[in-house]
Amino acid sequence: MKFKIYIFLLLLSTSLFAQKVTTSIDSTKKKIGAEFKLTLKTDVDTLYKVKFPEAKNFGALEVIQSYKIDTVKNGARYELIKKYGLTQFDSGKYIIPKIPVLINGKPIFSDSIKVEVNTIQVDTLKQKMYDIKDIAEVESPLGTWWIYILILLAITVAGFFIYKFIKKRLNQPKVEEIVFKSPIEKATTLLQQLETKELWQKGEIKDYYSELTDIARNYIEEEINIPAMESTTSELIEGLRKASKQKKLKLSNETVENLEKVLKQADLVKFAKVKPLDYEIEEDKKRISSSIVTIHKSIPEIVEENDELALWNEQQKELARLQKLKKQKRNRIITTVGIVLGMLMLILMGLIYFKGIDYVKDNFLGNPTKELVEGEWIYSEYGNPGVKVETPKVLKRIDALKSLPNTTAAMIKEMQTFVYGNILEDFYITVSTIKYKKETQIDLDKTADNYLNLLQNQGAQNIITKTEDFDTQKGISGKKAYGTLTVLDKIKGKSTKMYYELLLFSQNGGLQTILVMHREEDKYGQQIVERMLNSVELQTTE
Repeated sequence: MKFKIYIFLLLLSTSLFAQKVTTSIDSTKKKIGAEFKLTLKTDVDTLYKVKFPEAKNFGALEVIQSYKIDTVKNGARYELIKKYGLTQFDSGKYIIPKIPVLINGKPIFSDSIKVEVNTIQVDTLKQKMYDIKDIAEVESPLGTWWIYILILLAITVAGFFIYKFIKKRLNQPKVEEIVFKSPIEKATTLLQQLETKELWQKGEIKDYYSELTDIARNYIEEEINIPAMESTTSELIEGLRKASKQKKLKLSNETVENLEKVLKQADLVKFAKVKPLDYEIEEDKKRISSSIVTIHKSIPEIVEENDELALWNEQQKELARLQKLKKQKRNRIITTVGIVLGMLMLILMGLIYFKGIDYVKDNFLGNPTKELVEGEWIYSEYGNPGVKVETPKVLKRIDALKSLPNTTAAMIKEMQTFVYGNILEDFYITVSTIKYKKETQIDLDKTADNYLNLLQNQGAQNIITKTEDFDTQKGISGKKAYGTLTVLDKIKGKSTKMYYELLLFSQNGGLQTILVMHREEDKYGQQIVERMLNSVELQTTE
């Protein structure tokens, strides 16, 4: 019985102390700042509780990433895998210490590992040195759209007030001579206007008498044709008496005397500073009005036999008035538009001076590649075997096999091509996968030359090419050809210098290609190229 108890205790202790933590690392040598991936693995019963440490440092190495625990079930046991990302920014040799992992509350330690952090060798004779970059401005999260709205609002408000101001100035009543149908109408109207001014009530008696007598003199001059405005009072009265006899006017002596009395009173007011009483002023006004009416009635009536000429003159006057109003309105609109356009030009010149011509082009004239950079990108897979790449727009499938030479097309079993834009535009993308009928060894350098020859057939000229090796994030190797070329648009008769990057990969006799082109020195186009090529990943063929 005791023997069985000993055996049980032995097995129990063996099961407790059999737990261990397997330790591994992706590499023991890294460059400064590179990530060491430390992996801790343990195999435990499903009822066990395991806790991995959460620390900021393991020895002298900093924990920059604590990955999620991967769990693999093997029957009644769990295999738990925990990974840490470690780094160090000083060169040297370091030891990752033993790390405690709690299994059912008891610490089980991992193995310690020696690692080495190496410096980056810089050959200043071969490596070009660059100046320190300026401080990069961080764009506001709100963007700059609100500035454009404020500018547009300010221009709109300014244009509105300018229009109102011009309209008011042009519509201001001008001091123009009012055309009356007859002298009596003119005199009667002016007398009514004089009373509305209330000059003598305000103490402006001299001005009142001057206007009152001027109305009478003007009427006599226009109606009877005597120089009343230039005559003295005695000369005017004498001339009026003579005209009355010559033209057979039915004027009484009382009418002439009343008129003379008012004119003499006006002379005293203007030159002797006499101030008549209120009732005297009222009487003088009545005498003038009565004299004008009496003179008008005394003139013999002349019956016009034909009024067609007068009617035609009235029509011409009305037509001239309408044309004048139309011209004023047109001038008002032209002036307002001119001022607003001038303001826009001043704002545009200010933006060019302070922000630069590129800023104005990008934000006001429009930049298609800038819109692509700032738009919503799509990460998708194209062709078979698949080419995964992030693009600013979804690529459209086309039938490119027909454009290949017959000898080349005869060798192809399957070809899938996806594009955005075309070679004559500011930006062009094409992704293609090819399977050949017979498995052959593909020379990527020669294939790149053939690809560029196809571009030459489509209008590309002056192609300059450089090649280098290219590896995807998962380590699939290929070739990259890059350089410049000139695209000639025969319809528009202009040429554009373009920058291109071409990636080529060969898997089991198949071919996968990615071509990106943009205008040379287009910074937004270069941003698209870098983002796309950094996202490239390929489906591996078996």
